[in-house]
Amino acid sequence: SKFLNDKWMTENGFLNDVQEHKPWWWNIKVQKLNLSAPLIFLPEVSCQKAIEILQERGYDQAPVVAESGLILGMITLSNTLTSVLSGNAQFSDPVTKVIYDQFSKIGLEDNLGKLSCILENDHFAIVVHEQMQFKGNGSSFTKQMVFGVVTAMDLLTFISRNEKK
Repeated sequence: SKFLNDKWMTENGFLNDVQEHKPWWWNIKVQKLNLSAPLIFLPEVSCQKAIEILQERGYDQAPVVAESGLILGMITLSNTLTSVLSGNAQFSDPVTKVIYDQFSKIGLEDNLGKLSCILENDHFAIVVHEQMQFKGNGSSFTKQMVFGVVTAMDLLTFISRNEKK
């Protein structure tokens, strides 16, 4: 059961991690990674256009976000190419046909320890930031904004550049 798995409970915010010998970087906030802004695709972008843009810009993956701000999932260059080449998707299909809809989100204020736990199982995490937005009538709602995509390589690069001697 997930509820008997401390790792799952920690990743999902139900349990604080009790690791006794935490590395020096464990409690540093995700925002210290200085991530670059991600490419974001709207759901109607075709697989062909997504492949072209990802290759042209040198990205491996990108979030797919509805105009409402709802994060629908992630597309990866390799998964998109594999799906098209195997016939499971056409170049003209929208990227929603090839998205990963199972993904982890992490906030800018979360620590690198939590990120490390997520990256043990996932290839990436979507970094989100909650933003309060107000309508003309004064009512408000909270919207999640995609701030970046973080991979194990991003975390490893940060640690190796800042290693305490």
